[in-house]
Amino acid sequence: MASTPSFPSLPTALRSLRGGLIVSCQALPDEPLFGSEIMARLAVAAKAGGAVGIRANTPPDIRAIRAAVPDLPLIGLFKVVVPGFEDVYITPRLEEALLTAEAGADIIAVDATLRPHPEGTTADLIRAVKQATGRLVMADIDTEAAALAAIEAGADVLSTTLSGYTPESPSRPGPDLELVRRLTTLRLPIPVIAEGRIATTEEARAARDAGAFAVVVGGAITRPQQITHRFAEALRS
Repeated sequence: MASTPSFPSLPTALRSLRGGLIVSCQALPDEPLFGSEIMARLAVAAKAGGAVGIRANTPPDIRAIRAAVPDLPLIGLFKVVVPGFEDVYITPRLEEALLTAEAGADIIAVDATLRPHPEGTTADLIRAVKQATGRLVMADIDTEAAALAAIEAGADVLSTTLSGYTPESPSRPGPDLELVRRLTTLRLPIPVIAEGRIATTEEARAARDAGAFAVVVGGAITRPQQITHRFAEALRS
């Protein structure tokens, strides 16, 4: 099992995530559980099950979850499609970051790939968000190069969220544990969180063993239509 650095001076919102499960409570408008009240109840259930943090999308959901679980660190993002930059939709501009902070997020997640952003580069966005909001920034990265650029720009934590969703990263059915392992081997100055296509307890444990500071799981916990589909497919096959 890979070991992670001690990070002795981490902010409280990050320190309390170490070694634990962060549950992503998100639903899109076309999904059965869409709605801020439902997302808040999912967050309460996640806390009851032992989650150490919550990841949530949109100011209304963030606000509702903040009220429901005020003592858990909340990673907030705001997915918006900007014309001409359709692939970069996780908190793509300062405008979305400000609304995310105002809603109560402790940590603001942004697309930190090296693709063009609506307001300049990834580095421009990270610096602007930190200066304007005073919040911690989670860099959702897809490659080692993106991770290093995000660190240089001042990101506070990395997440492998976008590996497998860009042309620059490998496409695979499960999580990119090799990227987690490679980044943690570099002994970076900020934590690396594993996220993306983690569907089983075995994969979550493998991510931790690869050196992840914490693990984010979303659909495998909070999207019952996906969970049901897996069971139904298993029986059909």
